[in-house]
Amino acid sequence: MREPVAEAFARAAEALVGTRFRLHGRDPATGLDCVGLVGVALAACGRRIRYLQGYRLRNLCIENWLEFAESNGLCRCTGPVRRGDVILTRPGPAQHHLLVALGAGRFVHAHAGLRRVASQALILPQLPPAHWRLDPDPEHLWQR
Repeated sequence: MREPVAEAFARAAEALVGTRFRLHGRDPATGLDCVGLVGVALAACGRRIRYLQGYRLRNLCIENWLEFAESNGLCRCTGPVRRGDVILTRPGPAQHHLLVALGAGRFVHAHAGLRRVASQALILPQLPPAHWRLDPDPEHLWQR
């Protein structure tokens, strides 16, 4: 029986803890940013990735983030955060950041300040700008 995709995704993200941070990083060997972290973890689950283009550390709008999520099989959702969910946060003015939920208030994310991918307990705002869950079997997104 195949492992549930949300669990496989969370484990893949967790396995990247300690990877070097690099803005626009897409390869664990050279470094990852938050988009790269989500992309590499999705690829480890057999997904083809369409990466977000044209973003900086500070961005006024989130349309590109929404397109990235939807084109990679992430569906908008509400309610309690579950293991394997992806959360878009706003850590500062005009800053947006992706987190992968591990459960029990813990998240994996590419931390620019620590210069590495980290697993941390974080308190989320009541309504993050966006919350996604993986489509369990989007046929058009599987590499196989």
